[in-house]
Amino acid sequence: MSTLSTDSIQSGLPRCLHNTADAEHQLDLISRRTTGSTQQDATTTVESILDQVRNDGDEAVMALTEQFDGFRPEPLQVSPTELHQAWDQTPANLRDALELAHRRIQDFHQRQKPQNLDVKGVHGEQLGRRWRPVQAAGLYIPGGRASYPSTVLMNAVPAKAAGVERVVMVTPAGPDGTVNRTVLAAAHLAGVQEVYRVGGAQAIAALAFGTQSIPRVDVISGPGNLYVTLAKKLVYGQVGIDSLAGPSEVLVIADASASVTQVASDLLAQAEHDPLAAAILLTTSQGLADALPAELERQLAGHPREQICRQSLEAWGLVVVCDSLEECACLSDRFAPEHLELLVERPRMLADRIQQAGAIFIGPWSPEAVGDYLAGPNHTLPTCGSARYSGALSVETFMRHTSMIEFSREALEATGGAVIELAGSEGLHSHANSVRVRLN
Repeated sequence: MSTLSTDSIQSGLPRCLHNTADAEHQLDLISRRTTGSTQQDATTTVESILDQVRNDGDEAVMALTEQFDGFRPEPLQVSPTELHQAWDQTPANLRDALELAHRRIQDFHQRQKPQNLDVKGVHGEQLGRRWRPVQAAGLYIPGGRASYPSTVLMNAVPAKAAGVERVVMVTPAGPDGTVNRTVLAAAHLAGVQEVYRVGGAQAIAALAFGTQSIPRVDVISGPGNLYVTLAKKLVYGQVGIDSLAGPSEVLVIADASASVTQVASDLLAQAEHDPLAAAILLTTSQGLADALPAELERQLAGHPREQICRQSLEAWGLVVVCDSLEECACLSDRFAPEHLELLVERPRMLADRIQQAGAIFIGPWSPEAVGDYLAGPNHTLPTCGSARYSGALSVETFMRHTSMIEFSREALEATGGAVIELAGSEGLHSHANSVRVRLN
């Protein structure tokens, strides 16, 4: 990579860099884009919301929803009739698409279910690990800028595949109190019968603590805005959570073989989510980098979410011209993207080189959108660098494992002396004695 930096910034378009240090700095800034004073202020608000729901239950949930969303959710629960009607009123083509997505996601996640482990020790002891589903799971389905029936399927299907007995969904309603029809249709298709028309931090609080109408759950999954994410963070320990999802991001690695039309469309597919979404291109082709701004402008003309796209690209978009694909891979691993697209001549070889990414989309026929909707693997992925230590939502998110230990007298006689020695070294007399009394 060149030792000189040439920044080119056009209004509503990503900047272009040619310097490794500058690129690393910008990628680090993008990873930290949700931290700072805004998060600190939001934390104070969320703590107050959690306290209100913990103390006042349903009344707090309804009052807070009226305050933030402009309507009082009475009744809180969506009726079974509404769920059935939502499915019946969904256009046939959309029902077909939902059913195809459901089948593919279900097939993939059913294969994920972990197997119990049974081991016979050298002295005849029986050891194992037993998997069981949690009893109740709460799914948060965001609303606001768009409706996300795909998120319903991506959360409900693994919970059902895990064998969770009670699957609950919370989702914001519109000002008139109605929930998006396609979201309800997806819930009906996935077998979710318990749906509440409430969103925000108050919905997370209700799932975590329980209210008069919403019994508490064991695990909460699903993405949301900053307030939802902070609420999940603050209730963790009281309840399990899947992850702390930040705003979405895509990183595209492309060489001279890539189509600028495809690259631009894939960057915009991420940018249209949210002004905080990040769309990044790492390329070995100066020609591709040069052609990208005009292609972005062409595709933005008349785009229904043009303003959101431009806000995202200008604030968090980035193009980096690298000397080699190895440099691209190193920068990508440093960023640990949620979505990584490989638009290069030999994408499978490059995929094998990548160490840290939530999901890798290999080759020109694998746009991120197929993963968002129906490829099969889960689209709830680690963001903001958390792919360094975590992965996608899965069946295991809704399960827990228990260690199984069964010693015989012979096994305890063979190993008990070592247990007594180890307990003594830690000064734990009764630990040692619990073995000694069995052997004497």
